[in-house]
Amino acid sequence: QVQLVESGGDLVQPGGSLRLSCAVSGSSLDNRAIGWIRQAPGQGHEGVSCQTENHGRSFYKDSVKGRFTISRDDAKNTVFLQMNNLKPEDTAIYYCAVDVRNYMCSDQVAVTFFSVWGQGTQVTVSS
Repeated sequence: QVQLVESGGDLVQPGGSLRLSCAVSGSSLDNRAIGWIRQAPGQGHEGVSCQTENHGRSFYKDSVKGRFTISRDDAKNTVFLQMNNLKPEDTAIYYCAVDVRNYMCSDQVAVTFFSVWGQGTQVTVSS
């Protein structure tokens, strides 16, 4: 059974940076697309970023392009989301997700359709 555990969420001031991590167990990241989803207070889930298998193509939601970077360390079976120049509207619970269906990762960033999610980590951007 694949399990994902996120960490790295915190309270940060606008303009600050955070690096989220997601430890994956129960399966290798090989041949899997990876992604990040977030849920802001009172809103639904939205895809933030995804990357196809084998460090392939990466896609981002328009509002985070140029500020967020998705990456993976296959040796450590870990997924990352580097978030720079954070804004109050980035405040949300962030979930990582994986899926063997790499076609699910595209410019539509439809990460909410990924099959396996973690429990989430809280990111709060506030002065």
